Amino acid sequence: MEREPAVRRRRLGAELRRLRDLAGFTSGEAAQRVGWHQSKVSRIETGHSSVRAEDVNLLLDAYSVRDRDVRDLLHTLAGHGHQRGWWHDFREVLPVEYRDFISLETGATRARSLETTVVPGLLQTPGYARALTRDVLPQLAPREVAALAEVRIARQAVLLEQNPPLELNAVLDEAVLRRGVGGPEVMAGQLRWLARAAELPQVSLQVLPFAAGGHIGVTGSFVIFSFPRIADLDVVVLDHLTGSLCVDRKEDIAAYTAAFARLCDRALPCAESAAMITEIGAEFSRLQRRTKEAPTA
Repeated sequence: MEREPAVRRRRLGAELRRLRDLAGFTSGEAAQRVGWHQSKVSRIETGHSSVRAEDVNLLLDAYSVRDRDVRDLLHTLAGHGHQRGWWHDFREVLPVEYRDFISLETGATRARSLETTVVPGLLQTPGYARALTRDVLPQLAPREVAALAEVRIARQAVLLEQNPPLELNAVLDEAVLRRGVGGPEVMAGQLRWLARAAELPQVSLQVLPFAAGGHIGVTGSFVIFSFPRIADLDVVVLDHLTGSLCVDRKEDIAAYTAAFARLCDRALPCAESAAMITEIGAEFSRLQRRTKEAPTA
């Protein structure tokens, strides 16, 4: 596991090398076409050197790559889209690796997510996001808490506003539903939203109940990002509140992919999961009413 920027450079370099091979050029011939030294092409392809968007364009032009989806994805991997990402406005509170995580999420077509402790960021309500941020990072000033919560909600555009939307397959441990983040009122609202989100065509939501016993997911949460029209470019990200770690070795990706498939098999089907979410949400709603009705001292 490594910090994401290094992972992204390697993935970008591997794809540029593949495209060069398809074009029928040696690294020396490619360098000659764009006016570089051969060593620069080699450093880029091995992930040892960062690359600017302009350099990516030069190489893709040299390889006669016209596919807009491919070009956009490689710009995403390079960390340089055609336009500045909205997350740039939050650079004062977002570490570089978290900004990179968001850029990957924005460029992906599918995310397979396992969450064992909290609701996935793409499905959090504003109240839940604020409460969670305060609980996990109590040292932050109120404005920083508000900014991080705003980022969580802004990320959901890929799921709710993007066309086509990100496809989300999420498996939630039952503990995610029962952990009272923010209190009964916040949790009741959060679980109502989860139940509605589960009805979206782009969302597949399954619950792994306590009755399922021990499972491979107890070792921690993860998300697998898949990208459009390029094979073998999946990236596994271990997502944290303000940062992330990535896995990109093919063997590791295969292991996580197989693990996620097994978790889906052990989890409740989508309809039963939605019923469980609704039931636990009703429990929080009843607890909320009892709290409001309790006499004050």
